[in-house]
Amino acid sequence: MIRHIVCWKLSATDEATKAEHAARISREMAELPALIPEILSLEVGTNKLYPEVNWDLVLIADFEDAAALERYAVHPEHQRVGKFIGEVRSDRVAVDFEV
Repeated sequence: MIRHIVCWKLSATDEATKAEHAARISREMAELPALIPEILSLEVGTNKLYPEVNWDLVLIADFEDAAALERYAVHPEHQRVGKFIGEVRSDRVAVDFEV
């Protein structure tokens, strides 16, 4: 199994906009398991502590293998959500590892 972890820094500087963007990302990502069969599990979390140094959001998702992760990456629904994330983030970091 492959665990896919992604963290995002959001580009909004005011807390209200940042919270709005985080809520939309969380909501739309949470809808993906019902739409993309390759997703075995998916969790999105919003940072609650140390905002001056921590990333704003994290995604943790599990896939059967690297091929399943690749299919997820190009799925139109993932691309749709990813487009919005790309518009509101300032940075992204990811790690994919076997579990």
